[in-house]
Amino acid sequence: MKKEDCFYLGKIVRKYSFKGELLIKLETDEPELYENLDAMFLEVRGTLIPFFIESSQLHKSDLLRVQFEDVTNEADADSLIKCDVYLPLEFLPQLEGNKFYFHEVIGFTIEDKNYGKVGEIVSINDSTAQALFEVENNGKQILIPMNDQFIVKVDRNSKTIIVETPEGLIDLYL
Repeated sequence: MKKEDCFYLGKIVRKYSFKGELLIKLETDEPELYENLDAMFLEVRGTLIPFFIESSQLHKSDLLRVQFEDVTNEADADSLIKCDVYLPLEFLPQLEGNKFYFHEVIGFTIEDKNYGKVGEIVSINDSTAQALFEVENNGKQILIPMNDQFIVKVDRNSKTIIVETPEGLIDLYL
């Protein structure tokens, strides 16, 4: 399994018991969706490795207490602390309306209600306070804030996002 075919679910933060149980800090608004999984991928030294789950249950809202098969003692558990946890993309719940996952809209076209076709989304920059669409337009990069007030419509069928940006924002880049 390749990392690009997966999504980040969380990180193993600490041991729970001397029998190898671990606590995973989930990065999700709906932790209950991930309570009864059969397996998950752990990133160990840069490689995704499947781990099968013997038992799991939610622990204090955003922590998942997990007992993996073949992890039966503290030494085994210690070696997995701080590992990132991934699941295949097909485990993501479907979003509707104007909600979307960042990876889902790469390659979509951005159209502005006032400007017209702006370009193609090549990536999402979420390292700033405000996430940004990075849009390619004839070799030029345009940054459009991912603001709910700017997003008019997400059309998955035509792979288009219609926005209404403040006047002059797109012209700044062209």
